[in-house]
Amino acid sequence: MLRIAIVDDHQIVRAGFRELLGEELGLQIAFEAASGEEALAHLKLRECDVMLLDLSLPGQSGIDVLRSVRQRHPNVAVLVLSGFPEERYALAMVKNGASGYLSKDCEREELLKAIRAVAQGRRYLSARTAELLAAEMMGEGLSRPHEALSEREMQVFLRLAQGASVSEIADGLHLSVKTVSTYRSRLLEKLELGSNAELAAYALRNGLLME
Repeated sequence: MLRIAIVDDHQIVRAGFRELLGEELGLQIAFEAASGEEALAHLKLRECDVMLLDLSLPGQSGIDVLRSVRQRHPNVAVLVLSGFPEERYALAMVKNGASGYLSKDCEREELLKAIRAVAQGRRYLSARTAELLAAEMMGEGLSRPHEALSEREMQVFLRLAQGASVSEIADGLHLSVKTVSTYRSRLLEKLELGSNAELAAYALRNGLLME
């Protein structure tokens, strides 16, 4: 019996996944969570095999949760289910430890196939993600600067783009202000930008802000 966790801040989305998965033999819902903090608290008390994780969460983002799960619960496979299309985050999430990435509008059969694949320790790539990966490997992809950011750089980048101060980011990520300032300088250099306002504009232009 595979134990599934559903992490999404929209109750109707969680209910939809619960109903869909509840009809499938061999699957059971271990727990549901509406935030990253709630999901990590549940994981301390209840075991699960596969976590269905939304990227856009209140408080800790899906990227934060992915990092924590990978560090503290390495046996849990994380399947990212996002409203953002694959072009925006799929490759970055897979490169940084996600077992797979699917758009929320995927077909039921593909979701079940993905769950079973990642539960067996394999990666699952949708057809579109596989195309993006192949194009990147062949040097044919339309690579954008943010796609080369590390996981931690992406965490800092998204917070800066959302208007958080360096000290707020330092508190949220449990880093020193000096370290966050270093990340900020590195981001501006890598993205060839000059200010936080330009970081925000870049994020909006590339559809990266998680509202």
